[in-house]
Amino acid sequence: MFTTQVQGVVDARHPAPAQPGRRKRRPGLAGYGFVGLYTVLLLAFGVGPALYAVYLAFVNADGQFVGLGQFVKVATDYRFAESFINIGGYVVIWLVTLLILTVGLALIVHQRSRFVSSTLRFIFYLPGALAGVAGVLVWLFMLDPTTSPFSSLLHLLGMNSFQKVILPPNLPWLFVIIAFWIGAGGWIVIMYGALNNIPNEIMDASRVDGANAFQLAWYIQIPMISKWIVYMAVLAFAGGTQLFVEPQLLGNNISPTWSPNELNYVYAFANNDFNGAAALSLYLLLICAVGAFFLISRSGLFKVDDE
Repeated sequence: MFTTQVQGVVDARHPAPAQPGRRKRRPGLAGYGFVGLYTVLLLAFGVGPALYAVYLAFVNADGQFVGLGQFVKVATDYRFAESFINIGGYVVIWLVTLLILTVGLALIVHQRSRFVSSTLRFIFYLPGALAGVAGVLVWLFMLDPTTSPFSSLLHLLGMNSFQKVILPPNLPWLFVIIAFWIGAGGWIVIMYGALNNIPNEIMDASRVDGANAFQLAWYIQIPMISKWIVYMAVLAFAGGTQLFVEPQLLGNNISPTWSPNELNYVYAFANNDFNGAAALSLYLLLICAVGAFFLISRSGLFKVDDE
């Protein structure tokens, strides 16, 4: 035993010489490569098109500078306010539903046994494996009283035809159901991972102090994953304002300019007015930026915790 300890001390003081022929790798070199590739793609397909949209928004079709003319033209369009009111109602319902149900389901899954937890996470995540369009088509089938397995429930609610299901007051709720079914599973898995990062010592100490499951969730778990919740809210808000596929697939059943993105599509490809479409896209960008700034500044998302 003593000989082994002495030998360990000797080895620590006199480390073995490096083997010839082996080159020392520079730390972080692979990281720079990944970041560099991402930066190039971001500049080419993100920043570049955004700057071009800014240019288009301040000129007319002939390239002449018109100041805020394109913004005024778009804002005075009778469809502008209606589309933003529609998307505003949808986003409010979407964010409240996503935050409550996602965090709640993640907390429930976290309390289950390992086998049950893994099974539930797989079930929650499974709808996300479908492409967005395929998921919407599934729900269009489910919401048609003539084909839906829930036709009895739809008839009970007074929805005897697909046209009654997609009445304008119902659309925000229907789009929220579709979006939650498609995208919530991934967020539940992320929230579950955030809950796993809470030290067991904190949870055990709280249980010893007599905290029940609700108190653990409200006073310990939710505050400790609050930054993840805000991060989810920021991305969900930005994604919600970009709603396009769901109303577009309904075709002639609803207005072709129900959402701002649909109105943008009409400007660009139906009216061939790319300048107006660029101005409208900057309105959306401004709303997303203001919303994200509000959430981040109020929550301290990027605030570094003191050690």
